[in-house]
Amino acid sequence: MATEGDRTTAAPAARPARTVTRAVAGRLSWGLADQAASSLSNFAVGVYVARSLGLTAFGVFSLAWVTYGVVLSVSRGLATDPLVVRFSGVSEASWRQAVSRSTGTSLGVGAVIGALCVALWPLLGGSVGAAFACLGVVLPGLLLQDAWRYSFFAAGVGRKAFVNDVVWGVALIPAMVVAAQAGTVPAFVLAWGGSAAVAGVYGWAQSGIRPRLTGARPWIRDHRDLGYRYLVENTCVSGAGQLRAYGLGAIVGVGAVGVVRGAELLQGPFLAVLMGLTLVTVAEAARMLRQAPHRLGRFCLFLGGGQAVAALLWGCVLLLMPDRAGELVLGDVWPAAKELIIPATLSVAGAGVGTGAAAGLRALGAARLSLRCQIFASVCYVGLGIGGAALGGTVGSAWGAAAASVCGSAAWWLHLRIALREHHRDLSSVK
Repeated sequence: MATEGDRTTAAPAARPARTVTRAVAGRLSWGLADQAASSLSNFAVGVYVARSLGLTAFGVFSLAWVTYGVVLSVSRGLATDPLVVRFSGVSEASWRQAVSRSTGTSLGVGAVIGALCVALWPLLGGSVGAAFACLGVVLPGLLLQDAWRYSFFAAGVGRKAFVNDVVWGVALIPAMVVAAQAGTVPAFVLAWGGSAAVAGVYGWAQSGIRPRLTGARPWIRDHRDLGYRYLVENTCVSGAGQLRAYGLGAIVGVGAVGVVRGAELLQGPFLAVLMGLTLVTVAEAARMLRQAPHRLGRFCLFLGGGQAVAALLWGCVLLLMPDRAGELVLGDVWPAAKELIIPATLSVAGAGVGTGAAAGLRALGAARLSLRCQIFASVCYVGLGIGGAALGGTVGSAWGAAAASVCGSAAWWLHLRIALREHHRDLSSVK
């Protein structure tokens, strides 16, 4: 059976291994640099807001943050994931046309869901309602900035994505200072999203491509075989995180959401790299499939294993960190967050193993298999995360999430083996 949505042609003659490795290493280097810039800005925002607002208000900001994660998943599923799978390594003309429609789709998603967030203000009320209204205002800019990153990596010019993230980070500095003067959650949400809009506009200048809102409908229609499944798959990931956060807040309290977010911040760049790794790895896996398909499995194993080892090493560093340093980073959030270091590290390491297999499934266009796997992993995450909260509070929820991460990674690798077997069988039948 042919893998679903795979529109690529038969792989060309294999290039020399050294040449392929050098090219992949170069693009991955820019990917790592871009993720470092993104991780640093995310970490800085989280730390600055945590120290400025305190535990409860930081919990409210974290609710807006995880909600943005859900919306980002919708945008990626409909707009940029199909772009990376089908337009990595194609001609410049095809790429430019695709990017124009893909970025327009991201803008449209931001505008529609942003309007819904603003409409929720009277219903939610208080600081939560105001935070969601401000999130709705800045969503189009946030999603456009993310769409440019995907677009540049699909074209193999990761340096442009890196520069774009640096622009966002530079714009964040004055925006955060102004927000600190106001000292409210809505002010920090506007500062964070407004600076992303600056980078979104700069991405337009970098590429010379105008996002076409009118291209959203044909883009979604032409790629619905991948887009709808990736939409469900991505929202399972972020939706599971949001459900866990809401459940934890209902069972333990809003402050517990801030504690979990603090523990995530302690993971430094690794969690952010894990969340955004498809920027680089799916595009590279797709190129690997075209140029050296026999190397895809080893590439995915190297990717997942390397990330897991790095996460475990960072966890060891965190365990040795003195309380004074932790308080300097997280302020009042530190005493509770440090109790979650071990389960949070295991959760990130387990997810890192699965990320390698997930990249392979995306590159193969096996949307049916990846969707099935992601639903299973998300159900485990919500069930074990909320179940752990009911049994053991915030710490119990963290251990439940770690167990779910390991179960999910096992499922990803099982499904990748199935997809690779089907792909090799199809190639043999063609020959």
